[in-house]
Amino acid sequence: MPSSPLGQRIVAVKPLTVPAPDRGVALQVKVTAPLSGANLPVIVFSHGNAWSMDGYEPLADRWAAAGFVVVQPTHLDSRRNGIGWDDPRFATIWRVRIADLHAVIDGLDGILAQAGGLETRVDRERIAVVGHSWGAQTAGALLGARVLDADGARGEDFSHPAVSAGALIAATGTGDSLTPFAAGHLPFMRPDFSTMTAPALVVAGGKDQSQLSTRGPEWFTDAYRLGPSPKSLLAIAEGEHTMGGVAGEQVAETTDEDPDRVALVADAISAYLLDALRIDDAAWTAVHNAGAAGDGAWSVAAK
Repeated sequence: MPSSPLGQRIVAVKPLTVPAPDRGVALQVKVTAPLSGANLPVIVFSHGNAWSMDGYEPLADRWAAAGFVVVQPTHLDSRRNGIGWDDPRFATIWRVRIADLHAVIDGLDGILAQAGGLETRVDRERIAVVGHSWGAQTAGALLGARVLDADGARGEDFSHPAVSAGALIAATGTGDSLTPFAAGHLPFMRPDFSTMTAPALVVAGGKDQSQLSTRGPEWFTDAYRLGPSPKSLLAIAEGEHTMGGVAGEQVAETTDEDPDRVALVADAISAYLLDALRIDDAAWTAVHNAGAAGDGAWSVAAK
């Protein structure tokens, strides 16, 4: 497995405020970027439930070291905003999350200008979205996935024309197997992947057993199985929902702590996006080759 160039110096700037009218709480982001380089591609990252721009440093740092500018918004469901399951605002947070990513992409010039001169170093034609867990469903909406209503009708199209590709880590599957709690509190968790036409890498763990679904770990492969090509799947046999600790080192909710697994997820995503954004296909080819020659701990499929 090729590793990211961790000797590359990076810088993080926060908090930066993004215009987001009628949101109620200011939309703030963190930007992580390499100190040098030009024509840099962009990753807009959507965190999992209750997290913030200050999480997922192991991913953001490796992506920046690989040559990406990473922008991380803090969504309304962040713990710091105190909006719980029973808050009346919770029912629409999934829409605000999507709007946050749109606001970041539409306001990218202003964000980069606040981040120390990055506006002259970014390639605005190469933008990707990535998310983990709830963030994966959020990112998937910008790639073309939609939400089915209670009658099975397909909801709005939230895709963004500036987004060229993406990666979904532990993306929840279809809504036909939701537990009673999930059906009652998370009715928006009914994704339709048939419209998710943008290229995407789906990352799924073989031991990711969700309390939100009556299905097993294969639930987290739905985005790959049901999404139209081109799609790729990174299947990690021992991976659980936290994928080794993607949100941070020694995070309490991590159930499968493994720094090497985190590095695998980060580096596979950067390699995939470098290929999907037509920058360099060498690293992604190396990932394919390493997976094929490996011991079965992880594998890559494509369609």
